[in-house]
Amino acid sequence: MLLDLSEEHKEHLAFLPKVDSTVVAEFGRIAVEFLRRGSNPKIYEGAARKLSVSSDTVQHGVEGLIYLLTESSKLMISELDFQDSVFVLGFPEELNKLLLQLYLDNRKEIRTILSELAPDLPSYHSLEWRLDVQLASRSLRQQIKPSVTIKLHLNQNGDHNTQVLQTDPATLLHLVQQLEQALEEMKTNHCRRVVRNIK
Repeated sequence: MLLDLSEEHKEHLAFLPKVDSTVVAEFGRIAVEFLRRGSNPKIYEGAARKLSVSSDTVQHGVEGLIYLLTESSKLMISELDFQDSVFVLGFPEELNKLLLQLYLDNRKEIRTILSELAPDLPSYHSLEWRLDVQLASRSLRQQIKPSVTIKLHLNQNGDHNTQVLQTDPATLLHLVQQLEQALEEMKTNHCRRVVRNIK
C-alpha cells in the first residue's frame, strides 16, 4: 500500500534534498520529539539560523517529515512500499535510504505514541430495557403514554459504569433509524478509507 501525499506535503518535504543528510537525521529526531512532547518553536528558530532559512521553512520540513512517518507507521507499510512512496518525491537515493532508516528505527515508538494519544472511550458491555405504559391517571382516565427505559452498562479503563436513559418510542425509533443510516454510511468507500487510515 502506497502513501498518497498531497501537493502541500510534497512541498513541505521538498526542503529536505536541499540540506545535508545529518540535518535530515536531526529533523527526524525533532519529529519524534515533537510527537512525544509537542512543538517547540525555539528548536525551529535555532535550526533556521544555522541553515540561513526562515523558521517556517524548517517547521514545514519537520511537519512534512512527521506526517510521512506517522502515516507510514499508522498503516504499518512495508519497507518496499515506503521506498516506493518516497521514490515518487524524486529524492536522491541517499536521502531515500536515510528516510527509510528513520522510518524503520522509529515506527514502533511512533505507533506507541499514537496509541497513547488516542482517546480512551467507553465501550459497550450490556443493555437492559423495559417498556412502561401509563394507561390512565387521576385526571385522564383513558390515555396511553408509553415510555422506554434503557439501562446501558459500559466499560472504561476496567471500570463498569451504568447510564439510565428514558425516552418515548417515537424518539427511540428515530434514534434507531439514525444509527442504521450511520452503519450504512460506514459501508461507503470514503468511510472505509478514513477508518483504514485511523488504524
